[in-house]
This record gives sequence, structure tokens and C-alpha cells, in this order.
Amino acid sequence: MTEIGTPEKVDDIEIRLLLEALFLKYHYDFRNYAMASVKRRLKQAREQLGFATFSALQESLLHEPAMLPKLLRYLTVQVSEMFRNPSYFRAIREKVVPHLKTYPTLKVWVAGCSGGEELYSLVILFREEGLEERTIFYATDINQEALQAAEAGIYPLDRLQLFTENHRKAGGKTSLSEYYQAAYGGASFDKGLRRNVVFSDHSLVTDAVFGEMQLISCRNVMIYFDRGLQDRALGLFKDSLARKGFLGLGAKESLRFSKHAGEFADFVREEKIYQRQDR
Repeated sequence: MTEIGTPEKVDDIEIRLLLEALFLKYHYDFRNYAMASVKRRLKQAREQLGFATFSALQESLLHEPAMLPKLLRYLTVQVSEMFRNPSYFRAIREKVVPHLKTYPTLKVWVAGCSGGEELYSLVILFREEGLEERTIFYATDINQEALQAAEAGIYPLDRLQLFTENHRKAGGKTSLSEYYQAAYGGASFDKGLRRNVVFSDHSLVTDAVFGEMQLISCRNVMIYFDRGLQDRALGLFKDSLARKGFLGLGAKESLRFSKHAGEFADFVREEKIYQRQDR
């Protein structure tokens, strides 16, 4: 008699089939994300969206396009804050900006921009340092709803105290209140902050280089990738950076074990800011 797999093993099979279906149908590739994290998020999605099995969720995904954005809410992490880890932004301001000021024009890529908090933090910092006018900012994410939220630039009022304190600790030269006004039941950030911003759908998993950047900030995105996918993303960043360009990663991320580690030098080691080596 053939042994029937345990429910746990059946779940694993169904999850892999679901991820394969998501890739083949919509070209969103989560197959090499850290599986423990993906499994936890898919279980939450299955339960909250009302499906008894992952196979039932897969059937809905394949035949009902409206299910895609619902599922992506669970698979893409949308938790951030303005000037998160203020010491990172202080290091950008004090150590990286002096180098950036030597360029006549600049391109900055915020990869995995989520709801836009990191983007606005950098635009405000660049405005305070006199660099905004010569800079194009690219804000990318795979989640269309996140991109729409980022472009709207409206955040709950109860988050502004934290944002304001982070801005101060990051070396802010003005009051954060100068950049927003209360509206729509929240804090609406100045539309002028988006004047030089390009919002775009871009996947670190499947998409290619689209420009030459002087600074790339991609924080707390690769912690959800497995080693092969981390290498893929870091290779993309390497190929996207101009000579002596800068890469900022999250506090729990590192280049240390990447095959691309030799292409970068530590610039501000404690803040995970690296500089592209000469080509």
C-alpha cells in the first residue's frame, strides 16, 4: 500500500504548486523566497480569505484575477516607517551626501519601496542637503497597491510622532511638519516631494537593470529571499550602480556571504552601506 503523506507534507506540495501557478500565470516569482516565511504568510492568507486548502486558493488565483492583489497583500511585506533606523539616514547625510554633491545629476533607486516611507525620507533628506533638484528618484515595488499608496503619500496621523522623532535623530535640518498637512483623515505629504519621482512596478526576482544609479537603498527586502535570490538581487544592484556608487541594505542583511561581495567595499559598515568597487 502506498503511504499517504502527512498533512504537513501535503501542505508543502500544495504551496509549491501554488507558487508555480502564481509565476506561470502572473510572473510573480516567490519560488525561491525563504520558505518558512512564505508558508507562514500563505497560511494566514488561506485562513483569512476563507479557503479550506491551498489548492482551493490556487484555483481561485488561476480563474479570478481579483484574487492576485489580495494574495500579494500577504506575500509582500508592507511594514515601514519614515527615517526608520535614523542612524542609517544620518550616515547617508554625513558620509554619502558629500560624495553625491560632486555629481551634476543623480539617480536614486528605492527598491521595494512599500508604502513610500523610505522614499519620502530620502527626498526630504536630499531637499535639506540641496540635492533634490538634480536628482531623479525611482521608487519600485512588485505590489501595485503599495505603489499607489506611496504615490498618494498619506499616512495615519498617529504615526507622525514616530516619523518626527526619527527625522530629528537622523539629523533633520527642518521640522518634519513643513512637509505635510492634515488632510483626508491623515497626514498628506507635499506633492512637490514627488516632482522628481518615478513610481514603477519592478521585480528583483525577474526584471533587469533599467538605469545607472548613484545610490540604491533596498532595506529589509532580501531577508525574505533565499541565498540564490539574494545573489540575483545583489548582482542586479551591482550592475545598476555607477562607478563608486552606494548601496544601502537593512540592519539584518549583508553582502558577506554573497558571490558579489568582492564587487563592493564597506563604506559605513555598522549601517550596512557599501560602495561599488571600480569596474
